[in-house]
Amino acid sequence: MNNVVILNSVRFIVLLLAQVIICNNINFLGYINPYIYIIFIFLFPIKDDRLAFLLASFLLGMLVDMFSDSGGVHAAASVCLAYARPILLKTSFGMLYEHQTIKFGNTEIGSLITYITFGTLIHHFILFTLEIFNMANILLILQKTLFSSIFTIILSVLIIILFSRNKK
Repeated sequence: MNNVVILNSVRFIVLLLAQVIICNNINFLGYINPYIYIIFIFLFPIKDDRLAFLLASFLLGMLVDMFSDSGGVHAAASVCLAYARPILLKTSFGMLYEHQTIKFGNTEIGSLITYITFGTLIHHFILFTLEIFNMANILLILQKTLFSSIFTIILSVLIIILFSRNKK
């Protein structure tokens, strides 16, 4: 098997287990939870098959839903994030994405944070909108999106820096 396939399979399993064992049990201030499983979607190789990527994102979200008993909201938010990813990559990395030369371990930290921030906000907004599913509670949706996004962005950037950056 290819090293990239093995790396992504291990990343998929580790992030799924970390999400369901550790992060799902964090309930800071009653409504702030990190959702670090989306790191898999952020770091999936750019040149790989788009259909396989969308299916892997759906499977990851569906497995989180199964362990969280959340009825499909993670699967929907994950697929939406995976679908929006090319736009996020082009916005954050510009010509690096155009030439398909992005290596997340070598990118500028500002571009990486921009990419993760926009992606996390999109994912969390869709997730909490579907979870609450009542526009009368738009302030609660925005509050949960903002605070959970901040927590997720900080953890995601730290994890990516610790495990993906090249050691110099």
